[in-house]
Amino acid sequence: MRAIITLLLAGWLSTAFAVDGHPAKGAYLGGRPTEYPAWFKDSFLDLKADIAEAKQAGKRVVVLFTQENCPYCNLLVERNLAQRDTEAMLKSRFEVVALNLWGDREVTGLDGQADTEKAFGAANKVQFTPTLLFFDEAGAVVLRLNGYTPPTRFKAALDWVADHGETKQPFRDYVAGLEQAETGAGEMIPEGFLMTTTYLPRRGKTARPLAVFFEQKDCPDCLTLHQRVLSDPGVRRQLTRFDNVQLDLWSRSDVVTPSGEKMAIRDWAQKLDIKYAPAIVLFDTKGHEVIRWEAGFRVFHTAGMLDYVASGQNRSEPSFQRYLSARAEQLRENGRDVDIWRYADEPVTP
Repeated sequence: MRAIITLLLAGWLSTAFAVDGHPAKGAYLGGRPTEYPAWFKDSFLDLKADIAEAKQAGKRVVVLFTQENCPYCNLLVERNLAQRDTEAMLKSRFEVVALNLWGDREVTGLDGQADTEKAFGAANKVQFTPTLLFFDEAGAVVLRLNGYTPPTRFKAALDWVADHGETKQPFRDYVAGLEQAETGAGEMIPEGFLMTTTYLPRRGKTARPLAVFFEQKDCPDCLTLHQRVLSDPGVRRQLTRFDNVQLDLWSRSDVVTPSGEKMAIRDWAQKLDIKYAPAIVLFDTKGHEVIRWEAGFRVFHTAGMLDYVASGQNRSEPSFQRYLSARAEQLRENGRDVDIWRYADEPVTP
């Protein structure tokens, strides 16, 4: 019996630890390869030419930034684009040009400057995949979607851009009208770590970074955020490094912004181009916006965004994706599994 126990223990140790005594490298979980539709434009990656061709055909150009094994990109393709009306809208009214956020293909921008895909993404401050840039006929970006957008809101974005909605009303008001955001009754979702203060300037050497939660009443997506993301112990630990403030996206009450301006909360949200709730905007200790959470991100990316700002690493690494990759690798080197697709209410992989 002792020999059997010794053998089992030796087997466990050989699995858990490398030969040099360090923990075995953790697994990387949640990545999903994606096959993009064949009807995407086979572009020479000259955006000025693409926009001119699209205009002649009565269409508009969408640039989609992706990366390998991106589960959010996979969700966009397999959930959103798999819906017949969404696919039909994109095919008939848009030309979709897909770029690899880390790619080396040559892209010629609207200024005629040629650069790599990754340099073009960096120049456009792309921090998440998928990110979609919708261009008008003159080459201006009329709408930007950072991160995965659920099917209903994604279809609303397509309808708004295809109908030249930028000439009629802001996208956030268009979405609010569809979702009847302003008529919602009920209360905001209370959390002990969320303050309701409306004085937000960062002052002095002891100032902390700021997380502003733009939410609204009767908001199913806000409930998902609270129950399935913010309830995670790791995310909660990161939140203790911030002053966390919850604001009603549609409130007419005044707020003093981190820059010291006084205005209605709804006006500040519009100035920040907050399109819908929930959205979390992260500011550094000097009151400058660093990054924002405005898609259905899960635990790993949410905790990563918080650490990116609280640790100050955004000052030395402008690319959130590079920071996130390094963070994942460090966790794995310490023997911890990294699951980029887990919600807080789902079991941690043993």
